[in-house]
Formats: sequence, C-alpha cells, structure tokens
Amino acid sequence: MEIKKKIYFASDQHFGAPTVEKSKIREQKFVNWLNEIKQDAEILFLLGDLFDFWFEYKKAVPKGFVRVLGKLAELKDSGIQIYFFVGNHDLWMRDYFETELNIPVYFHPKEFTFNNKTFLIGHGDGLGPGDKGYKRMKKVFTNPFSKWLYRWLHPDIGLSLAQYLSVKNKLISGDDDVKFLGEENEWLVLYCKKKLTEKHYDFFIFGHRHLPLEISISNNSKYINTGDWVSYFTYAVFEGKQLVLKTC
Repeated sequence: MEIKKKIYFASDQHFGAPTVEKSKIREQKFVNWLNEIKQDAEILFLLGDLFDFWFEYKKAVPKGFVRVLGKLAELKDSGIQIYFFVGNHDLWMRDYFETELNIPVYFHPKEFTFNNKTFLIGHGDGLGPGDKGYKRMKKVFTNPFSKWLYRWLHPDIGLSLAQYLSVKNKLISGDDDVKFLGEENEWLVLYCKKKLTEKHYDFFIFGHRHLPLEISISNNSKYINTGDWVSYFTYAVFEGKQLVLKTC
C-alpha cells in the first residue's frame, strides 16, 4: 500500500486502571491526541491493552470508555483506517469492535507493507523464548471452555471480579517487569532476530513491554516498542520512509 499521510501506532493505554477517576484523566489525554492525529493520519494501529480489562458477553460489554470509543468511531467514519491487535488484558474480545466500529481485530502478529517497507506488527505478549508461566496461563484464559464457564457469571460479578484482579494481580499487570533487561534478555528482541532469519522485515512494532524502545536488529531492520499511556505517553509514527518514537 502506498500511503500519502502518516501511520500511527500506540498501545497499552490500560483504561480503567487503577481507578475510574484516574483513568479518565488519561482517557482525555488520549482523546486529545486522537483529535490531533486526525488531521494527518491515514492509518492508526492500536497494539493491544487499550483497556485494563475487557470481556464481551453476548449482550454486554464493560461500562465506560465512551469518549474513547466515540472518538475511534469518529476517526473511522472520517476515512482513517484503524487496526486493533488484542493484548493480554483485552484478550477476551469478540466482535464488538468489528460490528460496532468496523475496526478489524487481530489475535496474532500480522505482516503489512507500506511504501515498500515491510512491517511485522502485534501486541507482543507470549512471543519469543521464556515466559512459560504466562504462556500456560494464556492457554487457560483463551480456552473456549474457560470463556464459556466465565460467561455464566452475571456481568456485574464477572466484570467487577476481573477488573479487581487485573489491577491487583502483579503477575498479569504489575510494573515490576517494566525495566530494560538488555538486548540479550529481551524476549521480543530475540523473537525479532529469529523472525529475521526467516524473512526480511524493515520494522517490527510491538507493545506489551510498557517501555518505549528503539533497537536495531540489523543494519536495515529495527524493533520499535511503543511504550504506554500510563507512564510514558509515547507512540510511533511512520511518515513514509522513517519510523520514529514520539511523546505526546
């Protein structure tokens, strides 16, 4: 695809955490940013964990986030293409974004080509070596039987319980891991290097780590982590040739 405007990438907003009141401050900052990029954006990639917790019942979705969802609908209706990649906090997403907002939802990394530059894009959780505990946990959470059982909980109970655990459970959403481990220990860096042996990618773009990172994988391949909208308020933008990290 040849692009005439800019492509934006953002992830890990975790709206809803740690409290509704504190989240709304960050939500407004994100909405203001969406208003700004509307002027020159051709595509927006949301790379997961937009919400600190999201679960779709057949007839119910979590309360709140009206301003964010409304602004995304406005951007989509204006002609801006939006892609959403499911993260580990919103992995129980079904078809709400697709049916209500006409936004495609992806559960795995996906390849795109813009201006003859090849991108591999995703949330980033569970990729690369290690992190076996989380990978086992994710298999349980995404198992159809597990989701079927959870839907038997009344939404008032199921959503409240999950939101509490999502904020409090350090295994899932803690910030102890939000520190650079060194290239040789960063699982996403190792994942990118392995993928590069299979096929050339100009850019690897992921979230999940909550750290804004820009690392050269080879002379002509780069890994970008978009950071978060909790501490850093960072995003990436592709203007046709170069991909750069910026702060809101």
